[in-house]
Amino acid sequence: MTSVWRAEHVRAITREAAVTIPPVTAPDRSRLDPGRLYWDMWPVQDAHGARTVIAGRQLWMALTAPDRGDPALRHFEAKIHLIERRGDDWRDLGPALPDFAVPYEREWAGSALLDDGMLTLFFTAAGTSMKAGGYQQELWAASARIGDDGLPHGWSDPKPLIEGYGTFYMPADAHDGAPGTIKAFRDPAWFRDPADGTEYLAFTASLAGSDSAFNGAFGLARKGPSGWALAPPCLHSEGVNNELERAHLVFHVKHYYAFWSTQTATFAPELRDAPGGLYGMVADSMAGPWRPLNGTGLVLANPADRPLQTYSWYVDASLTVCSFVDMLPDGSFGGVPAPLLRLELDGDRATIHAATPETAL
Repeated sequence: MTSVWRAEHVRAITREAAVTIPPVTAPDRSRLDPGRLYWDMWPVQDAHGARTVIAGRQLWMALTAPDRGDPALRHFEAKIHLIERRGDDWRDLGPALPDFAVPYEREWAGSALLDDGMLTLFFTAAGTSMKAGGYQQELWAASARIGDDGLPHGWSDPKPLIEGYGTFYMPADAHDGAPGTIKAFRDPAWFRDPADGTEYLAFTASLAGSDSAFNGAFGLARKGPSGWALAPPCLHSEGVNNELERAHLVFHVKHYYAFWSTQTATFAPELRDAPGGLYGMVADSMAGPWRPLNGTGLVLANPADRPLQTYSWYVDASLTVCSFVDMLPDGSFGGVPAPLLRLELDGDRATIHAATPETAL
């Protein structure tokens, strides 16, 4: 059952009731490359969605690009890097994938599954190698065996997971466009339903057949005997919002949670009082129906005086939330991991954990 995130849900959001992310006062580059920007992070997870520890380290992944002085340019040079986390420190281990002869231009966000010693990277193949700067998007994957050093070795050639865009989703095949207005087919996030073991990919999509420019969808693909097949969206926001970014699923205490990130600028004009933040819905099964968390869908919001300070939230099975430091009040771009947070979920209610020291995460 496809559910709808409606305008009345968004209109019910109040700043007084919003759970506010603590201010980021001093972005920490830790042991990251000072000449690069980092954004859109995710941990390497096991089949239950938990973060993994490999050879004494947590392995994460993030998009990164050289700092050209204009943060908007990073999207056109994005490459996935392995990021190691030890204690409070982040360290860049270099590109996750070697250079392959591929038809896409760059790598956008996804997820990573470690299962029985095999690491699978699900990612967005963006653009085309035929012409630079396009917004074409497809869902791809590659796999590698984890070696004795705890790092992936022997990557397979990247391959597309799905051919075409199906009947439920608009094609994301335009070369020209602008951030916030392009159509989506990206951010594959792997999930296994504990009820029956079915594997899913959640992804950021755009609803087919819509008359609205604001037609964001929480896409789903289901794995069967012959591979991945597109399924109807989990939910959509027709007439409400253009982008339900970093769509992903979490199972917690008998409930299924669908999370996504969005920004004020991608809401329909009459709904732009809504804050940028982490949003979500909850269901009792993958079949739905899906209900907005906290009655509105809003889970975490940036502070009112720092509306763009962090973005691209991703929740793992421990309810730890990662994101990156985006635009700060002085107009500077952070381009580094933001402090980790932790959610508390109780059925249809979501809030932030009262005390979340990073070292405990």
